[in-house]
Amino acid sequence: MKLTIAVCSLFTLLVLAMSQVTAGDTSQAELEAKAKITKAEAEKIALAQVKNGTVKESELEDEDGLFVWCVDISTPDSKDDTEVLVDAKTGKVVSQKKEASGDKENEEKDNDQEDKD
Repeated sequence: MKLTIAVCSLFTLLVLAMSQVTAGDTSQAELEAKAKITKAEAEKIALAQVKNGTVKESELEDEDGLFVWCVDISTPDSKDDTEVLVDAKTGKVVSQKKEASGDKENEEKDNDQEDKD
């Protein structure tokens, strides 16, 4: 009887752990299918916010429950990048902030480290 309870408990913990892992593994294609604003539209909206800007990278993200296009833009007169968040459902600019050019790489390294932990 104790063995049955132990096995059932272990199985339940395993199922819960797997559901946590897969919940965060939404692919870009799955996210893009949910977006009403396309990548091209989001980039155009973001570029309108940054004079002489060029898109370096853009991707869909879930920012604290808000579904946004994160568009990183560089400008020839600055070493810093501008990150513009565009709501993927409405096309409204949610935020805009300057980031040091290396901040994005450091953020990606931190995220990679978190994924390994």
